[in-house]
Amino acid sequence: MKTKAVTYKQKKGKKFFVKEGLPAVICQEDKKKIFYENEEIKILNDDIITTDEISKESIDLIVTSPPYNVDIEYSLHNDKESYNDYLEFTGKWLKKCFDLTKEDGRFCLNIPLDKNKGGQQSVCADITTIAKQVGWKYHSTIIWNEGNISRRTAWGSFMSASAPYVIAPVEVIVVLYKKSWKKTSGTLKSDIDKHDFMNWTNGVWTFNGESKKKIGHPAPFPIELPRRCIKLFSFIGDTILDPFLGSGSTLIACVKNNRKGIGTEIDREYCELAKRRFINETQANQLRLILKE
Repeated sequence: MKTKAVTYKQKKGKKFFVKEGLPAVICQEDKKKIFYENEEIKILNDDIITTDEISKESIDLIVTSPPYNVDIEYSLHNDKESYNDYLEFTGKWLKKCFDLTKEDGRFCLNIPLDKNKGGQQSVCADITTIAKQVGWKYHSTIIWNEGNISRRTAWGSFMSASAPYVIAPVEVIVVLYKKSWKKTSGTLKSDIDKHDFMNWTNGVWTFNGESKKKIGHPAPFPIELPRRCIKLFSFIGDTILDPFLGSGSTLIACVKNNRKGIGTEIDREYCELAKRRFINETQANQLRLILKE
């Protein structure tokens, strides 16, 4: 007698192996995905594309810096796909983020302006086009002057018109929204002062990047980046998502600015790093507040 192939069934939010003549067994893939959680933040050891741990239309603002596909040595992610495969992957996670965001939700997407490693590509233009194709609406682009001109090593044909490389030492933060740019949900309480509002609505931001060695992650971004996005584009109490949590900078910025945060990260080691950073940074912040009093 031939045995039927194993299939999956959903029951009360869990996956089961179902085989004829045998009792259902909880699938090993249904391991707990909530890596860390408290009243303010949640770290999910999960893939943003397939996760079912975040409710649809529950996110006010997304702030993230996805893999750049420039051969960074992540523990699990392949950062050296063909450019077409990379754009296909990008379309999938952008669509999932679109589904998770509220009707008046926003999206701050930190990506390269362009790249020349592995061939010149107009990364910002291509990803922005895909974002619009899956439903996002374009609002504006912020130029992040990271001040990394000294790290440059590629010149093409040096001091010759033969084949010089033109490389802008900046990254961008593409600002998108779902349906309506005017935000009408949430507490409607802002916490940005006049000085910061005037400076940050000027679309060139200048602050340093983050040290890989100091943080222990191959591509960390500084807390200053999500801090500005959160204060400028969300209300107090809003829920912020980082679908590529990495070292946890976005969640730290959330708690320090009275927002709720959710981060997904496929690498369990990076989940641990984000958790450790979050606990250390926020405890230090609480201590400073107590000492001030």
